[in-house]
This record gives sequence, C-alpha cells and structure tokens, in this order.
Amino acid sequence: MNKPIHRDTGSSTKIFDNRTLEKDYATLVTVLRKGLRVLDVGCGTGAISKDIARQVGNSGYVVGIDNTRDFINSGEKTYKDVLNLKLIHADLFDFRPDDKFDLVVTARVLQWLSNPKEALKKIASFLKPGGMLSALDYNHEALEWKPQPPESMQIFYKAFLKWRSDSGMDNRIADNLEGHFRDAGFHSVKVLDAEEVYKRGIDNFIQRIGIWSKVAELKQIVEEGYLTEAMRIRAIEDYNRWILTDAEMMTMKLKEVRGQVD
Repeated sequence: MNKPIHRDTGSSTKIFDNRTLEKDYATLVTVLRKGLRVLDVGCGTGAISKDIARQVGNSGYVVGIDNTRDFINSGEKTYKDVLNLKLIHADLFDFRPDDKFDLVVTARVLQWLSNPKEALKKIASFLKPGGMLSALDYNHEALEWKPQPPESMQIFYKAFLKWRSDSGMDNRIADNLEGHFRDAGFHSVKVLDAEEVYKRGIDNFIQRIGIWSKVAELKQIVEEGYLTEAMRIRAIEDYNRWILTDAEMMTMKLKEVRGQVD
C-alpha cells in the first residue's frame, strides 16, 4: 500500500507550472506525432500534458490524471484553452478509461509508489496493442551537488532517503525500471539517459537547484520522527543561502525507460 504524501499544494503547483516538455521531458519529443491518443499518469497541473497536446495536434488527444484535486483544478483553469487536453482527478488504480491509448507517459511518479510493478501492469492495460509506455524517473542516491551543500541539508537529505526507503519507495527507481518493465510484460524495452544538469549562469539555476528547499517543506519527515522541526527549518534556510553564494552545479540522475505491449 502506498503511503499518503502530504504535499504543500501551493508550492508544488508553482513547481509543476514551471515545467515544460522541452526542458523536463525532452527525450519524449522524438516519439510524439500528430494524431496520437496519450495518457499522462500523475500529470500534476498538466503543464507537460499541455505541451504534449500541442505536439499531437488537433487530430490527437491527451488525458492527464492526478490524485491531487488541487493540481487538477489549477490545471483546468490554466490550460482551459487547450482543447485537445482533458485533466481528470483520479487515482491510477481506480482509473477506468473508455478507450485505449497509443502512448502512456508518467514522469517522476513511480518514485513515490511502493508498488511500481503493479502500477506498470495497470498502465499496460490502458494501451492499445503495440502501444508504448514511457516512464521518466530518478536515482536519488546518485544526486550530485558541487560543492557539497550545508551540513544541515545533507542531514535532511539523508533523512529524506531513509524515510522514503522505510516507506517502501525505491530511491534507485531509475536504475530498476528496465527490470520492472520486463517483469510487467513489456517488450522492446529501451533506456535513455535524461540526467538534469544545472550550472550557475543558466536562467533558471536558482529555481532548479532550489527544488530541495521545496522538498524540505515535506513535514511528514518530522511528524514520523526522522528529523527535528528545527533541523528541517535550518536545512531550508542554510540551503537557500548556499544557493545564492556558493552553489555551482547540481546533477540529478534521471532516466527514461520505454516499452511496448503486444
């Protein structure tokens, strides 16, 4: 069973709305074409979904599902003019689409599940014969900062990984997806490197490297005894100062895995 994640939907909405297909799921562009029917599982506010909708054109269609109603409500307002996009408040395991899809995408979602293999099997049932699943996710154990961030953030990050692991989430999901795809019955499985490298000087450096200040807003880590509230607050404050003064680069190890069904 998956542990409920109590997210700050306000800050998360801002993060999701800043995402784009070109910057945050660039490897997917090569498989998109006019007329595709696409499902985006865990679409957040639909920021990437709306870019996919534009790629597949008026002859194509995109459905985005997310189990956080605030994200869907926000996306419905923000992207109401994208006519070939429909956003639905639904849990993956309860979703019952009327039609099958040519392509299912799920970005940065499986990392939050304790049962990714079951999720992949469920997703396979949504695909037409010959349809493709594309999953994009992280290996959190391979995160690199240059130079190392303040000790308080390192302590938070260690607690974050321990909390995830104890909750049944896979911190190395990116490296394990290929096997999970095969176990779930997918064939023609392909792995693409999609690592994110952010260097000081790029336009969105502070926003991108600041993602860990947002992650540190996750109070469950404190509520469940993995860290004190004082240390959580200190990690955010120290890290934000470090971003402005000493931070040079962050590399997040990310992979896209593709597979097809018969």
